[in-house]
Amino acid sequence: MLELRNVSKTVGGEYHIRPSDLVLERGTLNVLLGPTLSGKTSLMRLMAGLDKPTGGSIHFDGKDVTGVRVQDRNVAMVYQQFINYPALTVYENIASPMRISGKDAATIDREVRKAAELLRLTPYLDRTPLNLSGGQQQRTALARAIVKNASLVLLDEPLANLDYKLREELREELPRIFAASGAIFVYATTEPSEALLLGGHTATLSEGRITQFDKTIDVYRRPTDLITAKTFADPPLNILEVVKSNGHFLKHDAEAFAVPAHLAGMADGPVTVAFHPHHLALAPTDSGNARLSVRTLVSEITGSESFVHVDFAGARWVMLEHGIHDIEPDKAIDVYLDTRHLMAFSTDGRAIAAAPAKAA
Repeated sequence: MLELRNVSKTVGGEYHIRPSDLVLERGTLNVLLGPTLSGKTSLMRLMAGLDKPTGGSIHFDGKDVTGVRVQDRNVAMVYQQFINYPALTVYENIASPMRISGKDAATIDREVRKAAELLRLTPYLDRTPLNLSGGQQQRTALARAIVKNASLVLLDEPLANLDYKLREELREELPRIFAASGAIFVYATTEPSEALLLGGHTATLSEGRITQFDKTIDVYRRPTDLITAKTFADPPLNILEVVKSNGHFLKHDAEAFAVPAHLAGMADGPVTVAFHPHHLALAPTDSGNARLSVRTLVSEITGSESFVHVDFAGARWVMLEHGIHDIEPDKAIDVYLDTRHLMAFSTDGRAIAAAPAKAA
């Protein structure tokens, strides 16, 4: 078990990591999700022992390892900016941690070839990194982390340079590989969709602060504050400032719509409601619909999906629709909000009610 106890990191008097507590169990997949400069890499460097915290302590299996050097920890770390030994072949790059730990030749050969097959590197084992593509070099660094059999594996956006098909395959395989070893697996990403695909547990980060840590699907469905909800939304979360009164949400100079059942117990007064783009549609769903009049701004067509940007009473929203929907700008249309999936937050950004557990 890896435990961070009130850990913080300051540089030049500024917080890179604000005082944080976090417990990660062996054999688990843990995602660090947040935008660039939110603190993901800084937190990983503290976990690895590459940096020492300014405050607090780090414990592994009950032992205080705060001052233990990274060389004296059983840690593997892979960055988006891959690092390989340029003078060694792919085979020797992958084999290097096992040679250092004194593994026998037969074990080294078996594990190297097994990792190479998994990462589609078998044809390149005799090449040096400079004769590989960027994606092949990244896969070499990943293979080296796999064979190291570390207790803590830290992957900092490791799949960003890989092609789509291989990225999808590895998202399935990597958690299985490391979980089977009993390692603690920590994976940093800026992409909410990647966190959902990986599953496990997710810690959301914002400006060096861990805003929530729980099962990934629970953080997505039931964020504890508006910052977490925004972090776990791509396309961006749709937000509306309203007043709850007499069973309706009211927005000045706009239509009122009924408060859904799961939010009915809220006190009357100002509130922020939020929802994901796929809960706004051009056609009504079976239930939970609020018909709203909006003005179109622009349509973005990706092929299989369309992102339609609209204005509702001064609030800019994004609607995600399947198929091609090329709607001309500045057109008045009706859209349908599935209010069953509304999230609500108080004026200070704390969640005061959440969408039902079954919400997508």
